[in-house]
Amino acid sequence: MKNIFNSSLILILMAAVGFAQTSYPMLMTLEPIAIQVGTSSEMVVKSRSSMWGANKVMVSGNGIIGKVMHPDLPEPKEGEEATEPSLTSLTIKFTASPDAQPGVRDFKVFTDRGVSTVGQIVITRDIVVWDDVKTDTMEGAKEFQVPATLTGVFEKAEDLDYFKFTAEAGQRLVVHCRCMRLQDRIHDLQTHADPIVTLKNHLGSTVAACDNYFAADPYFVVEIPQTGEYFLEVRDVRYKNNAYWNYAIEVIDRPFPTNVYPLAISADQPVEFELIGESLNDGTKASFDSFPLVLKPGRQWLSLNAADGALYDPVPVYVSKEQVIHEAGDDNDDVEHAQRIQVPSVVNGRMNKEADIDYYSFEARKGDTLTFEVIARRSQSMLDSFISIENAEGTRLYSADDYTFGRRSNWDSRYDNFTVPADGVYHVSIYDRHLRGGPEYLYAIEISRSAPTFELTLDTDKTLTTPATSGVLFVRVKRFNGFAGDIQLHVDNLPAGVQATAGKILASGQDGCIIFTANGDAPFDAQHVRIYGSAVLEGEEGQPSELLVDAQPYQETYMPGGGRNHYPVDVFTLSIQKPSDIRKVKVSTNEINLKPGEEVRIDVELERAEGFDANVSLDVIYQHLGQIWGNSLPKGVKMDGNKSKILLTSGELKGHVTLVADDTLEKAERQQFCIMANVSLNFVMKATFSSEPLFITTTAKEQASE
Repeated sequence: MKNIFNSSLILILMAAVGFAQTSYPMLMTLEPIAIQVGTSSEMVVKSRSSMWGANKVMVSGNGIIGKVMHPDLPEPKEGEEATEPSLTSLTIKFTASPDAQPGVRDFKVFTDRGVSTVGQIVITRDIVVWDDVKTDTMEGAKEFQVPATLTGVFEKAEDLDYFKFTAEAGQRLVVHCRCMRLQDRIHDLQTHADPIVTLKNHLGSTVAACDNYFAADPYFVVEIPQTGEYFLEVRDVRYKNNAYWNYAIEVIDRPFPTNVYPLAISADQPVEFELIGESLNDGTKASFDSFPLVLKPGRQWLSLNAADGALYDPVPVYVSKEQVIHEAGDDNDDVEHAQRIQVPSVVNGRMNKEADIDYYSFEARKGDTLTFEVIARRSQSMLDSFISIENAEGTRLYSADDYTFGRRSNWDSRYDNFTVPADGVYHVSIYDRHLRGGPEYLYAIEISRSAPTFELTLDTDKTLTTPATSGVLFVRVKRFNGFAGDIQLHVDNLPAGVQATAGKILASGQDGCIIFTANGDAPFDAQHVRIYGSAVLEGEEGQPSELLVDAQPYQETYMPGGGRNHYPVDVFTLSIQKPSDIRKVKVSTNEINLKPGEEVRIDVELERAEGFDANVSLDVIYQHLGQIWGNSLPKGVKMDGNKSKILLTSGELKGHVTLVADDTLEKAERQQFCIMANVSLNFVMKATFSSEPLFITTTAKEQASE
C-alpha cells in the first residue's frame, strides 16, 4: 500500500465520505526526543492514528534499539466485547550502546496497520534533562548541571521554558539547539518551529542570544562573565506553539566543531583535519585513518578523536574517489593568479575573507566533457556558492548557482556536461553569493569526467502489503551526461513470504514501478529493503559495462494548503500487516497489447473487508492536485476517464479502466504497470492497494503501418 491522491476526485471524495477506516501510524513526535549514549530510557512516541499492535521498532544506523512497552488495558465489563483502543501515545524503551555515534536517527514503528511514517530521535553524549516543570518563569526553572542536553516542547501559545545552572567566570559554553531541523521529515507537521535561545544572568539581563544559525536553529558560544547562577530561556521567536515542536539543546563546556578542513577526503587515505568552530582554539587538529576500513564515497559524518582520547561530536565530510587537492594560498583572486590544478580532482578551499573569490585553472582538450559540483551547504558549511567556468581570457562560458539534488533544491552549485570548445586553459571560480567569508565558509569542488549516469528517487520510504495482496512502489529517474537507456529495477533483502516483480524505466520515460506481493501465509513483519537500478553502458572499445545506482527513499510531507512534498530519509521499509480495508484488487487481464488508435478495457473487482464501504478510487498513475508523481506507462498510452469507471462508492465492488493509445505511441515490450485502489487517509496521503503486475506491449505507428 502507498499514498497518492487523484485531484479530479478530491471534491467528490471529501463530500461523500470521511477518510479511511484504518490508517498506518503517522508519527508526530518523541518525548523526550533525546537519549544519552550508554543508557536506556522509556520515551513516549505520539502519532496520528492508532499504533495498536505495535511490536517492532526500527532505527536507522547502528547502536540504537527500541522495545515496545505494551500498555496495561482494563478488562471489558461482563457482557461487553473487547474493543481495540485508539493508541496514539506509546511508550518505547530505547537503548543506546556506549559506542553509538551521536546525531539524529530515523525510526519507524511496525504495527498491525503497517509500518509508520518517520520519527526522529537525537543521540547525545550527555545526560538528558526533560522539562517536566512546565513553567514560564525564571523562578520555576528546571535545574541542570553542565554538560547536559535539555529537552522540551513549545506546548502552548507564548510558551517560555527556563532552565537554571551554575557556571564559573571564564567558563566557555557551547549552546547548540536542534528543533526546526527535527521537523523536516515529519509527515503531518505542516509548520515548523523557529526557536530562539537566550542566556540570562540571575537578574534577568541578557548575556547572549541566538535566533538562526543552522537554518532556524540557534547555536552560539559564550564566555561566562562571572561566577553565579544563569538561566537559558527557550521560546519560539514568534511566540507560536505546537504540541509537536520538540527541541534538544546541547549545553556543553567542551570544544564543539561545526566543521572540518579539508571538507573532502580520499576514500582510503589518512588525513589530518583542522577543526572549525568558535569554541575551538585556532589550529586545533584531529587525525583520522580509516584503515582497515575503506569509507564509501559520498557525504557522511565522522566522530574524530580528541587529544585526551575522547570523541568530538560528529562532523560532516565528503569522501571522493578523485584526487584530493587543497587551496595553496589566499592570492588566487583573479585569472592571472589562478591556482593550477589537475582534472579530474576535488579541490578543498574556503572564503578566507569577505568578498573573496577563488580561481583555479586547468588544461582541457576539445571535446572533453566535465562536471563541476560544489559540496558546501549540504555538509554544514555557511557558503552559498556561485561558480563560473571561464576561458583563458577570463570570458565567462557558463555559470551555476543553486541546484536541485534529488527532489530538494540546495544552495550548493553544480554544472553538468561542460563540453570543452577548444584545446587550452580554462578556469573555474567560486564565491559566496552574499560576499561573506571566514573560517566556516569552506567548500570542496569536485571536477570529474562527465559520464552517462542517472539518479533514482523513491516516491516513498515505505510500502505496505497484507497477506495475499500487493503494494506498489514508484521509482523516478534523473538522467545525466547523455544517458538515455532503459533502467532495470532491483530489490534486495525482502521479508519472508514476499515476492517483488521489478519493472524497468523506459528510455523515453521517467518512472518505473516495483510490485510487492505477499503470500497468503506471509508472516506479519517489516524489514528495510534495498532498491537499486542497473543499466548497460557501452564501455571502452565497445565492451559493455554495467552501472548500478542505489535509490534514495523520500518521506512524503503534507504541505500547507494541501500540497505534497518530499524529504530524504535513511531507509526504505517494506511491511506485511494484518488484512485491511481492501483484501484484493482483481483484474480481468494481465497482458495488454496496443497499437496507435486502439483501446482496451480492463475490468477491476475489489474484495472489501466486511463493513468497509468508503469510497475507493481507481488509477493507473500517481497524481495529486494535477501533478504526476509516478507513471510507468509507455509514452502515448493514457487512461480515458470518460470510458472508465474509477470511483467506487457506497461499497461498490466493480469498476473498469480503459487505456487508449495515440499516434505518439512508442514501442515497448511488456512494460510493467498496475491498477491501484486508493482510499484516502488525509487530504494528501492515501492507502494504495495494488493489483498484481500488469504488462503492456505496444507497437509504434511506423511499425503498425508496415
